Amino acid sequence: MNRRTIARPVSLQGIGLHLGAECRLSFRPAVSGAGIFFRRADLADRPTIPALAERAVLSERQTQLGEDPVAVHTVEHVLAAVAGTGIDDLEIELDAAEPPIMDGSSAPFVEALLSAGIVEHNGGVKATYLTLRRPLRLVDGESVYEVHPAPDLELQVSIDFPHPVIGLQSGCYRVTRESFVRDLAPARTFGFVNEVEALRAKGLIRGASLDNAVVLDDTGVIGSALRWPDEFVRHKALDCVGDLALAGARVRARVTAVKPSHRGTVKLVRAMKEAIAKESTVIEIDQIMKVLAHRYPFLLVDRILEIEDGKRIVGLKNVTINEPFFQGHFPGHPIMPGVLIIEAMAQTAAVLVVATFGGESEGKLVYFMSIDGVRFRRPVLPGDRLELHVKKVQNRGNVWKFDGKAIVDGKVAAQATFAAMIRDK
Repeated sequence: MNRRTIARPVSLQGIGLHLGAECRLSFRPAVSGAGIFFRRADLADRPTIPALAERAVLSERQTQLGEDPVAVHTVEHVLAAVAGTGIDDLEIELDAAEPPIMDGSSAPFVEALLSAGIVEHNGGVKATYLTLRRPLRLVDGESVYEVHPAPDLELQVSIDFPHPVIGLQSGCYRVTRESFVRDLAPARTFGFVNEVEALRAKGLIRGASLDNAVVLDDTGVIGSALRWPDEFVRHKALDCVGDLALAGARVRARVTAVKPSHRGTVKLVRAMKEAIAKESTVIEIDQIMKVLAHRYPFLLVDRILEIEDGKRIVGLKNVTINEPFFQGHFPGHPIMPGVLIIEAMAQTAAVLVVATFGGESEGKLVYFMSIDGVRFRRPVLPGDRLELHVKKVQNRGNVWKFDGKAIVDGKVAAQATFAAMIRDK
C-alpha cells in the first residue's frame, strides 16, 4: 500500500499545555519514506527530531522526544491526529518546544490535516506495518498491557479513578480514520483541581485553563460540559494512538491497556519493536544445514524462529507421520521418542553456540556433553508443532550449559538441563 502525506502546508497557533509558551505549528508535506518528524524552527540549524520511541524520554504526564534544548514536549495529541488520519510522512514544524494544546483534544489537528488534503504518494517507499506474530504482555507500575496479533489496530482501554464522575470506565475501538475522527479525536485531556498546585510547582501545566482541559473538583466537572459521559477513557485511548505512533509504522495489533500511561505505552512500543526484531531473525533449513553437521533422518530442527546471540533461541520441529522413527515407535500408536525430543533441543542449542561464535566456529562442531533433570510431561504426536525453547544458563570457555523446554500448543512436553562443548572437528 502506498504511503500518505498531505497535499499542502497548514498551520495552527496557540499556547503549550505544560511550558505555557506560544507556539505556531505547521504541518508540511514530506517525501515518501521520510516518516513523521518534528522540526524546531526556533533553534539554530533548525534541527529535526524523528517521532520514534527510541527518541522518547520516559515521563508520566506527557510524551517528550529528544533531550533539552533540542526536544519537543507533549506531542501525543498531535501524533494521535497524524496516526489516526493514516498519515505516514509529515514534517511538523514548531517555533517553540511544545505544540499548542488547542482545546485539549486532537480535533483541531485533525481538522487542519483534513483541510490540507491527505494524499497518497505515487510509487516510492511502501507503507510499513508493525505486526506481531505472538502475544506480548508488559507491566509498568499500575499500567498493564497485553498485545495480540490482529489485522488492524484495535484498542481496549480501561481506567479507574476514585472520582464520582469517572470511576471505572472502559472502551473498545477499532481505529480507522473514520472511527478516530468520530469517536476519539474530540476527547479532551483532563485534570483535577487538587493536583494543580503540585504540578505547577514542578513546572508543569503552565498553559492549562478551563478552555483547554476538562477540570474536575471533588464533586464534578467545572467550567464546561462533557462531550461524552466516558470522555475520560476516550482521551486515554487517544493518548494510546499518539504514543503508538512512535512505532514509526502502522500498528496492526489488538492492544488491551489497563490504566495506560505515556511512559508505559512508550515502553510497550519499544518492547513490540524488540519482539519483532527477534521474530524476524528466522533461520530456514538451508541455513541450518550450513551450521549443523546433522542430516536426514537425524536433523531434527526445521527452522529457527527467534535467536538472541549468546542468550536464547527458539527452534521448530514439525512432527509428521512420515518421520522414520514412527515405523517402530510405536506401530499403530506413533509417539516421538523422548530421547529425540532432547536431541532436537540439543541441536537447537548448537545453532545458538555457532551463531554466537560467528566466524570463529569455522571447522568446529558442537558436541553434547551431559544431561540432567529430564522430565517428559506429555507425548509428542504426528501433526504436532514442537517448539524448542533453549536458554543459556552459563558458559565457560567452550563449554555451555542450557535449560531447554519442548513445547506443544503452549504446554511443556519435555524439559531438561544439558551441556555442550564446541571444539575442533
